[in-house]
Amino acid sequence: MALLELQHVETYYGESHILFDLSLEVEAGEVVCLLGRNGAGKTTTVRSIIGLTPPRTGRVVLRGQDLTGLPPYRIARLGIGFVPEDRRVFPNLTVHENLEVARRTWAGDAPTTWTAERVFELFPILAQRRRQLGGTLSGGEQQMLTIARTLMGSPAVLLLDEPSEGLAPLVVESLREQLERLKASGITMVLAEQNVRFVSELGTRVYVLENGAVRYRGTMPDFLAAAEIRQAYLAV
Repeated sequence: MALLELQHVETYYGESHILFDLSLEVEAGEVVCLLGRNGAGKTTTVRSIIGLTPPRTGRVVLRGQDLTGLPPYRIARLGIGFVPEDRRVFPNLTVHENLEVARRTWAGDAPTTWTAERVFELFPILAQRRRQLGGTLSGGEQQMLTIARTLMGSPAVLLLDEPSEGLAPLVVESLREQLERLKASGITMVLAEQNVRFVSELGTRVYVLENGAVRYRGTMPDFLAAAEIRQAYLAV
């Protein structure tokens, strides 16, 4: 049984139909990449998983439990962590306070427990900034803090929406290295991205979306070898 499954999901914004019969599977320990151009449905897919834009039909299943229709806070407590594109750090709290407000305090199964000190090992720059206000960090540091804060909930699956968006190339490379370390720790991730180069060494498997539907699925090596797929669905 897959750790996370989307089964024939149809999602709407009002009366606008966005996702069409979308199915995917995520196995424990995988990094699954959702790739596609702007407007392909990547963000709506992760929002459907976390419950911010619930599917109208179909199911989202975590460890055999149907999450469909549950409020986002309950989905988070059941093991889904969400890192939004717009970061949303608490600007008037310090880095350490941003982490502590998100620390897991509820009962339930967690594959591993994250603490502030463990997060600081993963993101050493945050350890140096632990007393600095979140709003004074650079964009890259805020992205790291958002990921670190989400980890404090000890999720089974980490959803990241366009983590490299708007970051300078050197910062993107640093973030990629930290996500590589996170992958090595065994956490399961779903990455919604446009930047193929960013995910090429991170990803285990790939789903390519266009107009809210899956157009290609395969392993990362197979995808990287399929130049015609990248040209058809990702070239600008």
